[in-house]
Amino acid sequence: MIKKISILFIALQLVGCAELQKIASQLPTQGVLSQEQIGAGLRQALDKGIKNQVTKLTAKDGFYKNEMVKILLPEELQAVDKGLRKIGLSKLADEGLKAINRTAEDAVKTATPIFVNAVKEITFNDAKNILLGENNAATNYLEGKTQKALYAQFNPVIKNSFGKVGADKVWTNLINKYNSIPFVTKVNADLTDYVTNQALEGVFTMIAVEEEGIRTKVGLRNTDLLRKVFALQDNI
Repeated sequence: MIKKISILFIALQLVGCAELQKIASQLPTQGVLSQEQIGAGLRQALDKGIKNQVTKLTAKDGFYKNEMVKILLPEELQAVDKGLRKIGLSKLADEGLKAINRTAEDAVKTATPIFVNAVKEITFNDAKNILLGENNAATNYLEGKTQKALYAQFNPVIKNSFGKVGADKVWTNLINKYNSIPFVTKVNADLTDYVTNQALEGVFTMIAVEEEGIRTKVGLRNTDLLRKVFALQDNI
C-alpha cells in the first residue's frame, strides 16, 4: 500500500490533473468492489440528493428564496420588469417573478418520480472513473445522460403548473400592462420552455449539493454501500 501511494505521489509531480485522474482510475480496488457496486453507490448518492435536497425545492419559496436556483427573468423580459417598475408597478413585477418560481416549485413536486426513475435507469459506463472525478461528477453524468428525456417529460408538467398556480394569469396581466406603456417594444413571451430549463438546472444543482456533501463529509454516508464506495476516493 505504501509503495502504491509513493508511486501516486511521484505521478502528481510529473503529470497534470487529467493524467493523474487517468492513473488513479486504474488503481485496483483490491477485489472489494465491482464496477456494478460502485455504480450502485453512485446511484444511491444521487437518490439521496433527490430525497434530501430536491424536495426542498417543492416547498413554498423553495426556488424563490434559494439564491442557488432562484429563477430570474430571461433577458428579453428584463425590459418588462424595468418598465413596470419605472411607472410604479414594482409590486406587479415582483409578483411576476414569484409566479414563475411558484410554477417550478409545483412542477418539481409533481415530477419528483421522473427524477427518481431517471436515477434508477441510468447505467454508469465507467463508474470508477466518475467516482474519482470532480465533486459533482455523478450529477453531471446524470444530467448529460437524461436531460433531453427529462425535458420532454417535465415540459408538460411545467405547462400545467403555470395554470395551476395562476402564473399564466399573472403574466398575461403583467405583459398587457407593459405593452400598454407608450413607445415600448411589444412582447409576447412564452415562458414554458425557459422555466422548464431553469427548473431542471435547479434540480441538478441541488443533487450536486448532496453529492459534494457525501464526497467530502464521511458522516453523510449513512449506508454501508456509500461508506465502502466513497472510501475508495478518500484513499486517492
